[in-house]
Formats: sequence, C-alpha cells, structure tokens
Amino acid sequence: EVQLQASGGGLVQAGGSLRLSCAASGFPFDDYAIGWFRQAPGKELEGVSCIGGREYSTHYTDYVEGRFTISRDNAQNTVYLHMNSLKPEDTGVYYCAAQRDDGSIWYWDLDQYQYWGQGTQVTVSS
Repeated sequence: EVQLQASGGGLVQAGGSLRLSCAASGFPFDDYAIGWFRQAPGKELEGVSCIGGREYSTHYTDYVEGRFTISRDNAQNTVYLHMNSLKPEDTGVYYCAAQRDDGSIWYWDLDQYQYWGQGTQVTVSS
C-alpha cells in the first residue's frame, strides 16, 4: 500500500520556523521526485518546492525561494521542508506528493504526481 505521511505543521508566529516531514512507503522512493504543495483558505493548490529522486535537484517557487529548503533522506524514505522566516501568507494546508523521476520532472503540474499524502496544517500568526 502506497502511503505518504506529511507531518510537522503547527502554529507559529511570523518570522518563526517549522520543519515539515513527508514519510513514504509502498513504492520505490529513490525513483520518485517529491513535491510540496499548499492550499490557503479559499485558494487553489499551489506548488512550493520539489526535489528530484536521484540527483536531488531542488526547485522552489519565487515566494519561498531563500526562505524554504527541501531535502531528502532516501535511507529513511523521507523528505523534509525546512521553512524559515515564515509569513502569514504561508498559512495553509501543506501536502506532499510523489512523481516518478524518469529524468523529466514537471515540478508544478499536479496531474504529473502519482501519489498524494494527507495534508498538515501550517498557521502563521502576525
């Protein structure tokens, strides 16, 4: 059974930090890129960051570049999203998703992700 378990969300003040984790099982983790997406209240799901499966290439959207860092531990089948300098506009439900990495990764195309986890809530107070 494929599982993606996102955790680590919570309530934090603006300027604070959180670390999200995405634990995976049931598929060959090394062969998959992992993306983080978020959905703010009343808004559509949007991409945040992505990391490749084997070459560990990392990608960020403009609004988190320089503040968030994505990493992965293939031995633990886990991807992390370190979020620093959090802003109220970072509030939302954060989801992790897996896309097979065949050398071409569609970072922000939701339809290219085969597996999705449940979300974890991040709330940043002003």
